[in-house]
Amino acid sequence: MNRPPPPRNNAGRTRRLASVTLLPDAGMQRPARGAVVWFTGLSGAGKTTLAHGAARRLRLAGVPVEVLDGDEVRPHLSQGLGFSKADRDTNVIRVGYVASLLAKHGVVVLVSLVSPYRVARAAARQAAGNVGAHFAEVFVDAPVELCTQRDVKGLYQRAIAGEIPNFTGISDPYEPPDASELVISTGDEPVDSSVARVVTYLERVVRVVVGPDVQIRERSGGARA
Repeated sequence: MNRPPPPRNNAGRTRRLASVTLLPDAGMQRPARGAVVWFTGLSGAGKTTLAHGAARRLRLAGVPVEVLDGDEVRPHLSQGLGFSKADRDTNVIRVGYVASLLAKHGVVVLVSLVSPYRVARAAARQAAGNVGAHFAEVFVDAPVELCTQRDVKGLYQRAIAGEIPNFTGISDPYEPPDASELVISTGDEPVDSSVARVVTYLERVVRVVVGPDVQIRERSGGARA
């Protein structure tokens, strides 16, 4: 007569699986808390360049990071919105909400968005604060003349010609921050230096370590954002 198989110790198996699942990924750092770093400035000021540059260094150091770029996010979160003040504010508030959800779970979120109005940026700051995340506003300061020179798509010239309405810096205002955590003048400072300032700031406020070896690996072709 065949004996029935011994009962499976599901409880023990669950504990073993759970112990593996809860182990952090090798080489990953856990920030003291999540953070939202909000790059604001005119179109062409250099917000996206700085956000992706910082993201590359953070990822190489094992820091959980996401980039929310305005041009990429708008079709998904704010499809159908235009560029009136009300629509722009709605877009900023939506992006701020998503950023706060990610930051709530320990992610460093780098947001690159023109976000021209102070009230909407303040709402994004409040959303991060509501979940206990750190919020840092980075004013990417570049004059409209420099942004126009950098504009390979010719958007500024079209706005000047009246072909694009509600264009920030031409036919719509930009309200610069009163007291941002960082001010980066991209016309006066090399990109690497600007990115290093952002990373150094994050090392201090969310207690991650991004050492000089990260820059060496980056130059030798490390992971890209």
